[in-house]
Parts: sequence; C-alpha cells; structure tokens
Amino acid sequence: MRPEPPPATIRTEVTLPLRFAGGPATTARVFTFDGLADGGEHLALGLGGRAVPPLVRLHSECLTGDVLGSQRCDCGPQLVEAVERISVAGGFLLYLRQEGRGIGLYAKLDAYALQDVGLDTYDANVALGFSADGRDYTVAAQMLRALGVDRVALLSNNPDKAAQLDRLGISVARRVRTGVHLTEANAHYLATKSRRGAHTLNGVAAATAPNGDSAVPRATPA
Repeated sequence: MRPEPPPATIRTEVTLPLRFAGGPATTARVFTFDGLADGGEHLALGLGGRAVPPLVRLHSECLTGDVLGSQRCDCGPQLVEAVERISVAGGFLLYLRQEGRGIGLYAKLDAYALQDVGLDTYDANVALGFSADGRDYTVAAQMLRALGVDRVALLSNNPDKAAQLDRLGISVARRVRTGVHLTEANAHYLATKSRRGAHTLNGVAAATAPNGDSAVPRATPA
C-alpha cells in the first residue's frame, strides 16, 4: 500500500439541478476541494441517497465525448450511465481533470491524428512522449476521504482504478461493471482497452487478422 496522501478538505458544496442530453435529470451536490495533490480543479458529485458502501465512479474528463458527443470513445455514454445508476443507488461521481488518460486535450487530439494513420490509443500516447495511461488516482483517494468515504463499490470496468484505490487505502468492497457502449466508430478503441488495458468489456472481442494485427472487433454474447 502506498502511504496515505495528505488530507484534502471540502472547499465548497453547492446543489445543482442537472440534465444530460439524452440522459437523466437529477440533482447533484457538487463539491470542490482544497489541498489536492496535483492542484487540479476536480469535482465530486453527490448523487442519490446515502449508501454503505456508496457507489462511486471515477470519471476522467473527456471534452470531446462528454460535451461534444464524439463517438470515437465511450466516455459520454459512460458518464450518463454513471449519473443514472449512482442517482438510484446513492454515491459519488468524481469528475477528474485527466483528459486523454492524463495527457491533456491538445495532446489527445494529436494522438487521434496518430491513430488515424495506424497507431492504437495506447501507442499513440507513447509516441507523443507520454505514458500509455498516465492517470494517478491519488486525488480521488483524497476527495473520498474528505467526503468521509474509505470503502466503496466501484463502478468501473478498469481494474487499475480498483488497484490504485486499494494501494491508496480506499477499500474497494466490490467492482460493479458498467455497460458496454459499442458502436462502429468506437469498436477498435474498446477492443484495444480490453486487450491492452484489461478492461472487463463483455460483448467486445478483438477479431484477429491473418497477419496477427488487430482487426475490427465483433460483438459477442455477454
């Protein structure tokens, strides 16, 4: 286990009525924080009632998917799904400013350009001089502790999120899978996350071309 990060404190709590395009209308308690390790402006949305353990989603910011509706990824649909499910179960959505798996918006678009000429989403990040996945969830652990949470049901298909929280002293009581938002436009991206990032994505299987390269994925029974 890593040493526990220094404590953060709640800076502001406000209540906001929310409505997502194509998704739910709900009310969120929105929290900001002081003392976060990276100095970023990350948010926590308290949704639904009190649950023990709370259902928690660590959602990395994706302007192209969350706001612009890009179909190259599954981020927008995952955000809407998380808000819907947490509003029913009770818990928190942590909106983390980690665009492009930690590389930033402009660099993410540079990575898209490299993907257009054949690199996958991880190799494109590396080719730009970044880690394949540079996200660090220290601030998520700090935010949860500031909210009085040290044990969660984690809404995620990504085992690295659970592993990092465990190492940071946040107990993951169970991991709850999200849906698989498979489209023709994001099929290769999802298959790459499954194959290289060990994401649990039932219904997505990478077809393999005769030369061993990853081809367009196919949907398979869950």
